[in-house]
Amino acid sequence: MATKIYIVYYSTWGHVATLAEEIKKGADSVPGVEVSVWRVPETLPEDVLGKMHAAPGREDHPVITARQLAEADGILFGFPTRFGMMAAQMKAFFDSTGGLWQEQSLAGKPAGVFFATGTQGGGQETTALTAVTQLAHHGMLFVPVGYTHGAAMFAMDEVKGGSPYGAGTFASADGSRMPSDAELALAAHQGKYFAGIAKKLKAV
Repeated sequence: MATKIYIVYYSTWGHVATLAEEIKKGADSVPGVEVSVWRVPETLPEDVLGKMHAAPGREDHPVITARQLAEADGILFGFPTRFGMMAAQMKAFFDSTGGLWQEQSLAGKPAGVFFATGTQGGGQETTALTAVTQLAHHGMLFVPVGYTHGAAMFAMDEVKGGSPYGAGTFASADGSRMPSDAELALAAHQGKYFAGIAKKLKAV
């Protein structure tokens, strides 16, 4: 039976959605893995999103319900940074998982995170660290990417997001910067690495 990997994200301007697609490519490269990409529900009204010039939701990425998380063998959560923490839309989604928490439906499942942040001082690592609290309360097994991507993670020749916690990108304060080749490469690696871990855990 295939190992089911869910990539669950929120994206305002498309940066996190782009990372999600690259992570899927990496995870898809692992034999015996079935990967699905999902969006969490939007909480802002359309007129506000219009004033923010938000990107339209990816119709090829269906909106997920909390209950569907229990179907996955491993989950990667992606979100933008808001004041050094996950965006409110993703937090609202986690807040809707109380029933799963009560039933311990997610306990023991591997989970990872990826993210987009406006600036280098915008709190990318604190976004990852504070997200771990959500996973811990569910008893999920946090799978960081570590330094498994090798020398590329030590390069200092360009600005790039991502860290041992997970793949990431810097969007710039106005959202005009899209993920670089280096950031996309780490995202693909995270997908492949995480899928391999989830597959091993399912086989135990």
